[in-house]
Amino acid sequence: MDLLALKARIADRATAEGFSAVGFCGPDAIPEAAGRLEAFVAAGRHGQMGWLAERMGWRGNPVALWPEAKTVIMLAEVYTPAGDPLAMLEARGRAAVSCYAQGRDYHDLVKKRLKRVGRWLIDEASKGSVPAEIKVFVDTAPVMEKPLAQAAGIGWQGKHTNLLSRDLGNWFFLGAIFTTLDLPKDMAESDHCGSCRACLDICPTRAFPAPYELDARRCISYLTIEHRGPVDEEFRALLGNRIFGCDDCLAVCPWNKFAARARETGYAARVGAPPLAELAGLDDAGFRARFSGSPVKRIGRDRFVRNVLYAIGNSGDPALAETARSLTGDPDAAVADAARWALGRLADSRQG
Repeated sequence: MDLLALKARIADRATAEGFSAVGFCGPDAIPEAAGRLEAFVAAGRHGQMGWLAERMGWRGNPVALWPEAKTVIMLAEVYTPAGDPLAMLEARGRAAVSCYAQGRDYHDLVKKRLKRVGRWLIDEASKGSVPAEIKVFVDTAPVMEKPLAQAAGIGWQGKHTNLLSRDLGNWFFLGAIFTTLDLPKDMAESDHCGSCRACLDICPTRAFPAPYELDARRCISYLTIEHRGPVDEEFRALLGNRIFGCDDCLAVCPWNKFAARARETGYAARVGAPPLAELAGLDDAGFRARFSGSPVKRIGRDRFVRNVLYAIGNSGDPALAETARSLTGDPDAAVADAARWALGRLADSRQG
């Protein structure tokens, strides 16, 4: 079988399925990743994300994850927002939800496409009497997608630690197909950040100790999504009206002037920027119904309402005080604590 020709046809097939970029690397292409991950965890910068520490052996070494794999096919799928994500931060009485969570859950959309490409690949290989196996991964398995995508030439990890591309900007999801086929590999992408510090300087919580380093414990995306229990008071006012994720460092990247338009209509905004009072009143059933099929659903009602109450405290709107007061006796301790904090902050803003 002509593997070089098959590689080109894989790229064509992936593009036809809706992917915006495809790259190929070996599972052994990121030898430095294990050490970087170990240092990140040793410094405690992973916070409550214990799963990062539990499966470091697989995460840092894709060869250990599946020894039979000979090639990792990395694919990027664009979700570029239609407008300026930072504009939502000015509407303090409304909720700011990260762009990636505005539409349908990317895990479902990307994985379905990966499986279609993977099945096609198995069929094509069988026509040439070459046995092939695959495994597909989207974010939930111990796979370091960003280093692999850089090794595959799709982009590079910028100073904000996210992947960015000269052709796509930095608004895209990543998926991986591991295969036993030994396909030709691409050259790794090099760094093109230069002297730019836009992503570092805009971060409200100073979550970047240095360029290319992230302390997740200070990151608003981590605090609003992964962190359980009350958020440290040091960060609450800095959350603003962000109730699920944060796009600041992505939104200011100059490479976004080359951002491609999203092809998947499922990523179009459906969550919007709803009023905080409306969201604070959701019970568990209402929360699940409202965010069915959305990435927001994974954090649950309690963590979500906790975030909404921090945003209410930051709104400066005394009309929201009653909404906060109604939740001071909430069964969830973090929600009740956030309600009391919001009341106190609104009182302080009135006095000021």
